[in-house]
Amino acid sequence: MQKVIGVKSGQIFLCKIIKRYCILHKVIVHYSWKISMLVFKTAQLNAPSVCGGIMTWNSRRRQVMTWANIKHDFRMNWQIYVLSLPIIVYFVIFNYIPMAGIVMAFQNFNPKKGYFASPWVGLQNFTDFFSSYYFWRLIRNTFLISALSILFSFPAPILFALLLNEVKAKYFKKVVQTMSYLPHFISMVVICGLIKDFCDSDGLITSIVVSLGGARRNLLSDPSLFRIIYIGSDIWAGIGFGSIIYLAALSGVDQELYEAAVIDGAGRLKQTWHITIPGIAPTIIIMLIMRMGMLFSVGFEKIILLYNPMTYETADVISSFVYRKGLIEANYGYSTAVGLFNSVINFSMLLITNFIARKFSETSLF
Repeated sequence: MQKVIGVKSGQIFLCKIIKRYCILHKVIVHYSWKISMLVFKTAQLNAPSVCGGIMTWNSRRRQVMTWANIKHDFRMNWQIYVLSLPIIVYFVIFNYIPMAGIVMAFQNFNPKKGYFASPWVGLQNFTDFFSSYYFWRLIRNTFLISALSILFSFPAPILFALLLNEVKAKYFKKVVQTMSYLPHFISMVVICGLIKDFCDSDGLITSIVVSLGGARRNLLSDPSLFRIIYIGSDIWAGIGFGSIIYLAALSGVDQELYEAAVIDGAGRLKQTWHITIPGIAPTIIIMLIMRMGMLFSVGFEKIILLYNPMTYETADVISSFVYRKGLIEANYGYSTAVGLFNSVINFSMLLITNFIARKFSETSLF
């Protein structure tokens, strides 16, 4: 019980900090209060008095934010605003100021001439991309890798958290958690180096495949195996760290519900299906919406470190294409146009998924 109270207290304190950050951030960008709403729902703090102040979540009602309320809240909680200042500076420098570079998507950008002197080409960069040979290949590969990741990598931490929640041996549970967290803190370069060594012609995984009747070859040179290796290593590296948020959500499920279920004769499987999963459903929905907002944002670091010209047909994605065009070929305008197109698609998917979630459930981002 003390551990559960400690987790909730940490969630309440985090909620207070981010709530104050959102209030100050309102001055910079309109509608940023929605971030605080996400924190409220994810932490399942449904009572309006938990976080206090002028921004609370109560049956989808939003209080009107006025300058008087903001000034009063700032005087009452100025220490938390000071703590939020580094976060605000970070987002302004690395998220808002760089947005001016979007103009490069409509220019034949030349670093020597800058934004104002580079020739304007309008939608030519977009037209060139849509009519290029690589367009459909990039869309197909990006969608398939991301869809497979959602299908297999997304539920893996949820299942892992549910399994850990059933473990009663405290020492064994802590050992398993610690071991599962370790891959997340290993450098991506190191992980990809291990994958290359294991999948080499004389590597560990290749030797296992040979012992099962497969041919000895470099597995990463086979285009048909790239996605399997990518998704499998993704699950291994992220299953432990990704389960933390679900374990936190599980700690907030009312234990009296389990006691009532036991009295009614429900087994562990029925308890999980009718109590545990509905209890963490809001967290799962929020995480799924955010994941769908990155449907076409497959990380280029791992792709670049693992792929080669032999696997471009199945491994080349939008982010790796932008990397080659922008940094290697120095075609800044074209690569910016491709990146902007990618961002628009992701934002559209976020809106669509959020609309569906809001229509069929009580949980949504906004």
